[in-house]
Amino acid sequence: MTNIDEMSVNAIRVLSADAIQKANSGHPGLPLGAAPAAYELWAKHMNYNPADPGWVNRDRFILSGGHGSMLLYSLLHLFGVGNLSLDDVKNFRQLGSLTPGHPEYGHTIGIEATTGPLGQGMAMAVGMAMAEAHLSSLFNKEGYPVVDHYTYVLGGDGCMMEGISSEAFSLAGTLGLSKLIVLYDSNNISIEGSTDIAFTEDVMKRFEAFGFQTIEVKDGNNLEEIGRAIEAAKADKERPSLIKVNTLIGFGCPAKQGKASAHGEPLGVDNVAALKENIDWPCKDDFEVPEEVYDNYRNIGKEKAKAEEEWNAMFAKYCEKYPDMKKLWDNYFNGFDMSELFNSEEYWAKGDKPEATRSTSGTILNMIKKSMPNLIGGSADLAPSNKTNMKDAGDFSKDNYAGTNLHFGVREQAMAAIGNGIVLHGGLKAFVATFFVFSDYTKPMARLSSLMKLPLTYIFTHDSIGVGEDGPTHEPVEQLAAFRSMPGFTVFRPCDRVETAAAWMYAVDKAQEPTGLVLTRQNLPQIPGSSKDALKGGYIIDDSDKQIPDAIIIASGSEVSLAVDAKAELAKDGIDVRVVSMPSMELFDIQSAEYKESVLPKEVRKRVAVEALSDFGWYKYVGLDGKVVAMEGFGASGPAGELFKKFGFTVENVVEAVKSL
Repeated sequence: MTNIDEMSVNAIRVLSADAIQKANSGHPGLPLGAAPAAYELWAKHMNYNPADPGWVNRDRFILSGGHGSMLLYSLLHLFGVGNLSLDDVKNFRQLGSLTPGHPEYGHTIGIEATTGPLGQGMAMAVGMAMAEAHLSSLFNKEGYPVVDHYTYVLGGDGCMMEGISSEAFSLAGTLGLSKLIVLYDSNNISIEGSTDIAFTEDVMKRFEAFGFQTIEVKDGNNLEEIGRAIEAAKADKERPSLIKVNTLIGFGCPAKQGKASAHGEPLGVDNVAALKENIDWPCKDDFEVPEEVYDNYRNIGKEKAKAEEEWNAMFAKYCEKYPDMKKLWDNYFNGFDMSELFNSEEYWAKGDKPEATRSTSGTILNMIKKSMPNLIGGSADLAPSNKTNMKDAGDFSKDNYAGTNLHFGVREQAMAAIGNGIVLHGGLKAFVATFFVFSDYTKPMARLSSLMKLPLTYIFTHDSIGVGEDGPTHEPVEQLAAFRSMPGFTVFRPCDRVETAAAWMYAVDKAQEPTGLVLTRQNLPQIPGSSKDALKGGYIIDDSDKQIPDAIIIASGSEVSLAVDAKAELAKDGIDVRVVSMPSMELFDIQSAEYKESVLPKEVRKRVAVEALSDFGWYKYVGLDGKVVAMEGFGASGPAGELFKKFGFTVENVVEAVKSL
């Protein structure tokens, strides 16, 4: 290690310690211990351009241990990525700053993914590596490797303990994602103390079993050893690689290094001073970095820019030689024109027979795929039931990265995070799928989809007690309310083919955030009044003959036809009601006040909502004077038709609910 390299590593440590101390909040242990590995990677092995953080062929770096965010902010500042200033570093963890407690994608330039919950960054890195593999198989030509980059992810013992990382890396090994390189910051410390109290497995052997090349760096301060490990990882063209870097948490702080107290609390003013003295830091003032260190980082950044310059020259020649590929590239990265499909009669055609919305979804998915070839996705081992297989699209595998049908295995957590990673990479539209009851496994990752505003489509089938014989363990009751409560997540529960078409159109063409399509197992009738107005979230699907209806029935999904039948029965008794279909509360809520009043006029206080799920959330539409016909328990095992009768989802019960008002 040269003196300037050592000072550059220590600059990361000092800035991290000072920022955390000033904020009186943060996690100094990881930045102090992992600074050498991060510097070696960024300075000598990664391809990126600090002056153009969005360069499409850059190597990706994800800090899965997001609590160590000052490591990343120090790197971004020192390398000049996004012009993150020293003042930004000083405002670490302050309201409105560019340096929040955990890295936030879209908030701070240079952050590839929002990471916080441990392990999720690991799985998102797998998604990015899958995206790179797929796009390279499609676009690269001999002599023109226009998609050719690595995905690096750094995390610690906590990331390795979380089950999501094992799910993701098991799949990564199966797929042979050789451009995925995992740096494991192994310091044997977690919040409660030594990891030996709960974590004694041989992680290297686990990764060998996954199908990874495994490399160990015995001294986490040895840049040369770290560099050799990274190059060895890049040299393996068949397997992803794990580099275990043995580090000392809180390195350099005499009173804290190697101790659990270094993990998640400021070092203390005296200990920061002791750190600087111990590592021979030449500056006395807080946040002071020698100009020669900044010069070193600037010079490295200028060298890094050459990689993009060379790529730009190659890409220009590629576009000239392959103009059709240039057009396709633009479509992949800027979007396909879907207007012809979405304006066609075929797309909006009414169904001619009862059909499960999961089956309808499968038909529409394949229509969309023809016009949107960059659509990629799959299911957690449920494609035949979720109806998510895309015809003639091929299966993504170690032997065929060109396939767009993804097989995640029974790994819902990893699937959702991988979907996030694919969307974050760019160039692809993605969807993931499972049974709705298993959406509980996806929810933490869906939450990050919402935080990052990623237009990832979630397909959730078998949406209610209509699952039937599988019983209450497989009958989702509270899940829809949970997703409706999530900020920035749009849910569609369509009632027939037209509404399912609207849901898909919104998800892939209009959504700026994640969308969940909640679909039935059982067949549903086609409703005469269903229309594109489903895109407004709620609309009149069967109206009253009166200007002011006697009552309003609101329903979603499979219960819309029930509401329509109840309306017909009520008419026999001279009660004229309006039926409103509410496939998406989120979209209805953002409509104009005038539109919402036209659908749900305030003067009509007699309202009944019908949904074979929890009643949570419905009272904002029916009011305290209204009623909700909904589930109050977890369901039961039996034929779906019998269950709907048992739990009150009958014409007679809905009619009685309206009359009781």
